[in-house]
Amino acid sequence: MAQEQAGDYRILHEAALRDYLAGLPDLKALLGDPAGWEITEVGDGNLNLVFIVKGASGGVAVKQALPYVRLVGESWPLPLSRAHYEYLALSRQAQLAPGLVPALLHHNDNLALTVMELLEPHIIMRKGLVAGTQYPGFVDDITTFMARTLFFTSDLALSAAEKKEGIAAFAGNHALCKITEDLIFTDPYRIAEQNRWTAPYLDGLAASLRDDMELHVAVSRLKLKFMASPEALLHGDLHTGSIMVTDSQTRVIDPEFAFYGPMGFDVGAVIANLLMAYFASAGHERALGERAAFESWVLATVENVWNEFARKFLDLWRTGASGDAYPVSLFAGEKGAARLEVERQAYVQRLFTDTVGFAAAKTIRRIFGLAHNIDFELIEDPNKRAVSEARAVRLARAMMVEAAAFRTIAEVAGAARKLRDWQPELSG
Repeated sequence: MAQEQAGDYRILHEAALRDYLAGLPDLKALLGDPAGWEITEVGDGNLNLVFIVKGASGGVAVKQALPYVRLVGESWPLPLSRAHYEYLALSRQAQLAPGLVPALLHHNDNLALTVMELLEPHIIMRKGLVAGTQYPGFVDDITTFMARTLFFTSDLALSAAEKKEGIAAFAGNHALCKITEDLIFTDPYRIAEQNRWTAPYLDGLAASLRDDMELHVAVSRLKLKFMASPEALLHGDLHTGSIMVTDSQTRVIDPEFAFYGPMGFDVGAVIANLLMAYFASAGHERALGERAAFESWVLATVENVWNEFARKFLDLWRTGASGDAYPVSLFAGEKGAARLEVERQAYVQRLFTDTVGFAAAKTIRRIFGLAHNIDFELIEDPNKRAVSEARAVRLARAMMVEAAAFRTIAEVAGAARKLRDWQPELSG
């Protein structure tokens, strides 16, 4: 992979991007004659420009950070350094979970630009879920990605010095962390200019969140854990819009929010987005019950994601632990091994409680905060959309305030199933 650090920042639109890529011999060889390249801007996210470049002999994806939040505009400036942290995260993830992130082909820190493998025929997973598509390989892939990237960047696998160096390498990504701290853990629970929801149907529910002090305490505890618990290198935005899939392949993209934080935040993000896909499904029905098989698959996937993640994480701990936490010398012999196994199970149970809480926070922000999910947004009837969202929020509130009461992922899935046909009282 080529890396370049020359030149001042400038936004590269089609003509400038063509000239820039044509000056990189490896990419020119991959794509063929620049005169025949097709360049299309396809970014549908909140922050960046994303181009697909196709030539006679191949294609690439190009991502360039903008100096502001694309969703809002120049009134919300944002550091270009996030592209640097994304590149670092992708590089580390490629080492730890090979084949589960796109291949890096070129990076330029000054231009905040990265060229990656073009993923075809992959689609954004969220779009597939809206359509009711099932992905049989997803559980194995995403749990391998999470187990390996989280375990091998934690104190369970690293020396204290290595872990601290890792934290330091990502400590400057605080502007992206601040977005999370505000948009996920704070704004949905107060009056904030950029909040929005399905009005007027959810007006009463939005007001109730602002008055719910038990919920405010619970989300504030999660926020503190997010800010103060650098357990492992997180993707930081691991939702179904940051995952590209086919029937047999999964690729995790867009780790620009990467930093060292609590493991449950990443795992909870995956669980939350699956639960939102489940609750949104009823709003996408054209005939009663037509998506029953899909909905069963989604809830089974919720359970399997946690169970397989926990199994793989524990297996790595049993076989790959070389970090400074839980020194082997303290757990020698049969008695020590048995006691350590009990502690491993307790550790994973605490991680599960974190996961439940963070999943709840990720759900609520997507319904009342700035950036929403197409799972709900593409439900054309606002009343149906509000019903689906209210069901998700009812579960999320219980998961956040009573996280420890959910002892197993089956209990979470069972609670979701019970709410599938619940009819909320809406405003308006």
